[in-house]
Amino acid sequence: MSAQQDVKVKNKYGMVIDLDKCTGCGACVVACASENNVSTRYDESDKVRSITWLRLYSLNNGKPYPHTRIAYLPRPCMHCDHHTPCVSVCPATATEYDPRNGIVSQIYTRCIGCRYCVAACPYHVRYFNWFDQVWPEGMEQALSPDVSCRMRGVVEKCTFCYHRLNQAKNRAYMEGRREIQEHEYIPACVEACPTKAITFGDLLNPDHRVSKLAKSPHAFRLLESLGTEPKVYYLTTQEWIRRQSDNYLQKQGLKT
Repeated sequence: MSAQQDVKVKNKYGMVIDLDKCTGCGACVVACASENNVSTRYDESDKVRSITWLRLYSLNNGKPYPHTRIAYLPRPCMHCDHHTPCVSVCPATATEYDPRNGIVSQIYTRCIGCRYCVAACPYHVRYFNWFDQVWPEGMEQALSPDVSCRMRGVVEKCTFCYHRLNQAKNRAYMEGRREIQEHEYIPACVEACPTKAITFGDLLNPDHRVSKLAKSPHAFRLLESLGTEPKVYYLTTQEWIRRQSDNYLQKQGLKT
């Protein structure tokens, strides 16, 4: 961050995911893949080589029926705000932290495929393209023209639908405005959620709902002990969900 201190911080975009509202429907996963031209392989059984920018995990409280409880945890890129691991190790500067908005971007044309970032990311949100992207005949017509397709040999990940931010800025500029409104920049996963479990906005803007939810006593972040300060927060009133989500040690007390 020292090299970025001369850049004025205007926004810090992040999201809050309410795990008590999430039903595990997977609409966010489908919307993310469709919006960002995420390809699928003919055989998706090998999940080590499949690509899912937004992965949905299933949690349970480990108790027998009828006391069994199930919860779902959507996991996008955390867009770490402090000593971002992937940015720190990339020798080709193919991934960058933008101090103006807090988004960690991926520049595919710079990526040399070393996969250092994949190894460094503690959240396993980065995926390497082992194969060329191929779509069934006719499906290429449904691709988004705003998101570049990736080639074999590069890494990709969630970008908070960065192209939507650029679109919102362009609209504001055409209307003679310098600032965009809260509702003008919303990632595809947030827009698709039927239960409104995902809230997105500027964490630095006290008027944005996401800023208020992030300060909730029920809010937490994944692997907070690492000090990466992710900009994705989770909400839950269930202690067992919070413990499973953050990999608490057996004798470690619950953070408040």
